[in-house]
Amino acid sequence: MRDYDEITAFLGEWGPFQKMIFFLLSLSVFPNGFCGMSIVFVGDVPDHRCLIPGNLNLSEAWLNRTIPLEQERGKLQHSQCRRYRLDVIRNLSATFADPDSINMSEVEQEPCLDGWEYSKDQYISTIVSDWDLVCDNHWKGPFAMSVFFIGVLSGSFISGQLSDRFGRKLIMFGTMAVQTVFSMLQAFSPNWEIFCILNFLVGLGQISNLVAAFVLGSELLGKSIRIVFCTAGTCISFAIGYMTLPLIAYFIRSWPMLLLILALSGLLYVPLWWFIPESPRWLLIKGRVQEAEAILRQIAKKNGITPPEVLFNDLELEDMKARSKQSHSIIHLFKTRNIRAITVILFLVWFILTVEYFGLSLNTPNLHGDNYWNCFFSAAVEVPAYVAAWLFLRRFSRRFSISGSLLLGGVVLFFIQPIPSNLLAISTFLFIIGKLGITTAFCMAYVYTAELYPTVVRNTGVGVSLMASRLGSTISPYIFYLGVYSEFLPYILMGSLTVFSAFLVLFLPETLNVPLPETIDQMQKIKRFKRGRTDRNQYRFSKRGAVEETNMVASKGEEI
Repeated sequence: MRDYDEITAFLGEWGPFQKMIFFLLSLSVFPNGFCGMSIVFVGDVPDHRCLIPGNLNLSEAWLNRTIPLEQERGKLQHSQCRRYRLDVIRNLSATFADPDSINMSEVEQEPCLDGWEYSKDQYISTIVSDWDLVCDNHWKGPFAMSVFFIGVLSGSFISGQLSDRFGRKLIMFGTMAVQTVFSMLQAFSPNWEIFCILNFLVGLGQISNLVAAFVLGSELLGKSIRIVFCTAGTCISFAIGYMTLPLIAYFIRSWPMLLLILALSGLLYVPLWWFIPESPRWLLIKGRVQEAEAILRQIAKKNGITPPEVLFNDLELEDMKARSKQSHSIIHLFKTRNIRAITVILFLVWFILTVEYFGLSLNTPNLHGDNYWNCFFSAAVEVPAYVAAWLFLRRFSRRFSISGSLLLGGVVLFFIQPIPSNLLAISTFLFIIGKLGITTAFCMAYVYTAELYPTVVRNTGVGVSLMASRLGSTISPYIFYLGVYSEFLPYILMGSLTVFSAFLVLFLPETLNVPLPETIDQMQKIKRFKRGRTDRNQYRFSKRGAVEETNMVASKGEEI
């Protein structure tokens, strides 16, 4: 019985149509790069201090002494949340002309009762300066980021079901519209609460667009092109969009205008509707055979190929429909010890991966040096990371490639913070190496996860892993707020978690040159680092890719 790929093999792998789809679907991911990361500049915290009313009639010398000095991260600087009591300062200034003659440590302090004044050196405005998201309200900044990722988590649940019901194309363009419209509305947010609500809705459409494009491309393109599309195609397009963010933000320093300009770019993708078709594979599953055949014949015409007179016989159509009706629930991911162990390990690895990726990406304003260059380098390093991931996936062990990338990314994190501020090049270089390792592992994890799970639960398994990643991204904005307790704590925590995940990956089975399992029983066994332990039903794969089942007697209690 021929499957869909065999039936449509006459279309070729890399004709004019495939090249067009590869380019257009990759292009559709471009806005995701700056949409999700715009909060780096929109929510940045400018230098600030308590506002001193101008009606106090204080001399310049006394005005300069109204803000106490505090020791922070080894530096003596003006407090950002406290000031000396102004009534006391007014009385002292009337008695003493020189504030240096007063022991200011004995003067009572008070919070910033009149608000704050913000530095205009870098930004005209951010959501922090417009809505005073500092001091007692400092938690509102990272919360606005977390709300976006909660929207991403919700979109992951909803979009998959909607895509299966209403089609890949409709959901892809629908979620692009959601992302564009609510990003535009977000630029006119009157307060922080409305901004957060709209940020949730932007997140709802943002990841759904990317996933829908990912699925549509996988179903329209042939086997030999899918890995390239999923790594070098969509991922590099995301990175290029990310790289344009600091360039645009450099010239637009007001957050509402920045969001509006970025959102308007989504309107440029409206014409793609007439060039990107629906997935014929999905149409066949839904019984819309005539529409599927019409699209396939149109593809053949664009590729200059004469299609067969009959594309599908009745038996093949019935077989495809029967396969589509097979369903497995999330419970099957915990049915046996082996698949349960793989699911738990992947859940932890994905969670840690996403915490590190977004933690590093969102922390670029806190690094030494220029924010715009730091953000650009953080984005630019993703291009070689995705190329490296593609090369590793083609030639090298999945386990050791991902583990090595995680180990590299984790170890360098321990050395970033101790670098003195006058050695900017070294700290930036270490940050780039860390981001390179994390991003490379992140990209490879998509393919590796899909290869580990059997066909009957592959979508469910990948979905659970992505759910773990969304949970990680939700808490990632708060990682660097641990620096309040110790400036080294965020990097020590991220480095330790990343190194831990590097060792966890080594317990997973290898999938390079291994045929994809179809059932749970055909899954490879998780690795055990104990001599003499073998699996009862282990599969040995020949060089030609054929599966030869061997019955290997194991010691009691060996199965996991």
